[in-house]
Amino acid sequence: MKVFFSTIVAQALLNPYVFWRGWQAIPARNGWRIPYAALFGMELLVYFAGFFFHKSLPDAVMVSILYFCGTWYVCLLYFTIALLAIEIIRLSNRIRRWYPAWLTSHWAQVKLGLFFAVIAGVTGLMIHAYRAVMNPAVTHLHITIPKGTGRLDSLKVVMMSDLHIGEIIRKKQVEKFVSLSNAQRPDVVVLAGDLMDYESRFAEQMHAEYDLQRLYAPLGVYAILGNHEYRANRYAKLNWIRKTGAALLIDSVVLIDHSCYLIGRDDYINKKRKPLHALTKGLDPEKPKILLDHQPWTFAEASMNGVSLGLYGHTHYGQLWPYPLLMKFIYECPYGYYRKGNSQFYVSSGIGVAGPPYRVGTVSEMAVLHIQFK
Repeated sequence: MKVFFSTIVAQALLNPYVFWRGWQAIPARNGWRIPYAALFGMELLVYFAGFFFHKSLPDAVMVSILYFCGTWYVCLLYFTIALLAIEIIRLSNRIRRWYPAWLTSHWAQVKLGLFFAVIAGVTGLMIHAYRAVMNPAVTHLHITIPKGTGRLDSLKVVMMSDLHIGEIIRKKQVEKFVSLSNAQRPDVVVLAGDLMDYESRFAEQMHAEYDLQRLYAPLGVYAILGNHEYRANRYAKLNWIRKTGAALLIDSVVLIDHSCYLIGRDDYINKKRKPLHALTKGLDPEKPKILLDHQPWTFAEASMNGVSLGLYGHTHYGQLWPYPLLMKFIYECPYGYYRKGNSQFYVSSGIGVAGPPYRVGTVSEMAVLHIQFK
């Protein structure tokens, strides 16, 4: 349902605008306009079928509806951006006439040409956006932090956040995540929240826990909760995560190889989670502290409590441009490396997706942290 609510703006605003401009561009003949109107009408029927009957439709049908309506939503977004750019060009010509005579004398052909050019451009963009999700990038980050009294000189950490296993991120993609992680030969793997999407049954039915059990890290695989773990089927999700073999850290701390602390916080959505100072109380102040916290709201708190390195996810960096521009107004650091005081931070854009499987201007990433203790 969350996907349908998020696209209702597109149905109410973008759909009519794109339909209207396309209607003006195509020839005024039934052979063009009937199929064109039928396409938009079919999408509305599919959308409202999913909206009103999502509880009774089979999962396979609902997944198809989510793919179709999600793809339509992303296309509408970029059709609208392209059309607004054309509107600006048209407005500039009204202010000062600069169109050449051949263009104005062949305006019907020009409109039809733009119609197909925009479709071709958005289609190419969608193909690129889909490949960006299906082929996650590996982001390498080299970080130096004080060694303290630990015995490790280095630590390689693979970080995956926002897997969103469910209707869209399926078993084959999870298998790819695991293979990609194992290829890095990490010492530690951390799963930084939102392992599941909305419902737990999709991960359970595909037995994705067996794939995550294959994650190899000699010093351990650890997971924390994200906001999606607090949505439907919360306790089923907790049970499923424990089946993955990952050590679930909920406001708890582990000491890795007698060298550094790994602090796993409950998600920010739980207002009763422990404050960070309660988790760091009694820890050896000479040993580095690595913090796992799904939502990047706690930089100042982490810095004040002596955290050496904080790892976050959640933002997806907006997932689809131009949303990354908005993220910069919401979060102190919506993506990438950041430093505050003596603490260092990394916010991942996530390896999975929320909603349709497309990324524009962002990457699906696995972060590999090469930590040197000096």
